[in-house]
Amino acid sequence: MLIAADKFKGSLTAAQVAEHVTAGLRRGASGTVRVETLPVADGGDGTVDAAVAAGFERREARVTGPLGEPVTAAYALRQDTAVVEMAEASGLRHLPPGVFAPRTATTYGTGELLRAALDAGARTIVFGVGGSATTDGGAGMLSALGARLHTADGSPVGPGGGALRELATADLSALDPRLARTAIVLASDVDNPLTGPKGAPAVYGPQKGASEADVAELDAALAHYARVLEEAIGGRAAAYAQAPGAGAAGGIGYGALVGLGATFRPGIEVMLDVLGFAAALERADLVITGEGSLDEQTLHGKAPAGVAAAARARGRRVLAVCGRLAIDRAALNAAGIERAYALTDLEPDPERCMAEAGPLLERTAARLAADASL
Repeated sequence: MLIAADKFKGSLTAAQVAEHVTAGLRRGASGTVRVETLPVADGGDGTVDAAVAAGFERREARVTGPLGEPVTAAYALRQDTAVVEMAEASGLRHLPPGVFAPRTATTYGTGELLRAALDAGARTIVFGVGGSATTDGGAGMLSALGARLHTADGSPVGPGGGALRELATADLSALDPRLARTAIVLASDVDNPLTGPKGAPAVYGPQKGASEADVAELDAALAHYARVLEEAIGGRAAAYAQAPGAGAAGGIGYGALVGLGATFRPGIEVMLDVLGFAAALERADLVITGEGSLDEQTLHGKAPAGVAAAARARGRRVLAVCGRLAIDRAALNAAGIERAYALTDLEPDPERCMAEAGPLLERTAARLAADASL
């Protein structure tokens, strides 16, 4: 059996999920069970951890956090391939409880983290984006990598998306020259454009504390940012603003596409390739996937859906474990998942369920083993 599950956000890392499922399977199986684990991620929180679990080396760097304070951020490296997770530098995790900064949070530290990966010899970078505290279109990231973004009086534009309304000129000619020799893959589970009704501010701004007025201001500022970049580098900047993935992680996808020469791919597809999922799948008879909440979002590019699609294509059975199940059996089956087992079946109280996720997951996996006649 191959356990290829994502994290249970707020409770267990993907590696911990694999450990508890393994223990439960062995407890509930009637015979000997051979288990292989491959923690997965879709480019968001936990992407570096999944890469490290698959054999990458964990590296750390001190970078600028979303509020401007120094933070320690990790990336993963194997030979000349790096996995960089923007949330490590610019994620919501770095904000104090109850504090949001939708207009001023910066991605500058993400640029510093990318530079650290380049310094370590990376020539292929899987750039996982998600879980961001920012809506600055990647302007901070580009500045950290050498871009010159200035106001009308020639001073550097301030941090955050709100300050981009003051942007007057952009010069990308001084971007780190190593970027031109590096393959950068933008790995994301969302395909939103930069602005508009489905853009980064409108769809994801409220999750970062943006009011209705903030959303309108940020959308206008990012549209202005794209126009200034179009003047600087030509019409392709406008095309990139509407490209799939441009709106990912507060628009950092746009910055990666327009400034870093990144190519966009669904995050789970990229990560399955990087983690060696295809080879592990060939050795498996049954695949167990999952995440904290199996819901409608799962069906649109999240890790379990990607795992199930790849497994179904190779004729493998797929079962799932989750904290809570919010889609029906028909939707699960359409996604290639035969059946899902939720921790809330054992403990309906959400707080207790999250606090006791490990033991509950072992009991759930034991039940799965019995049902599957393992």
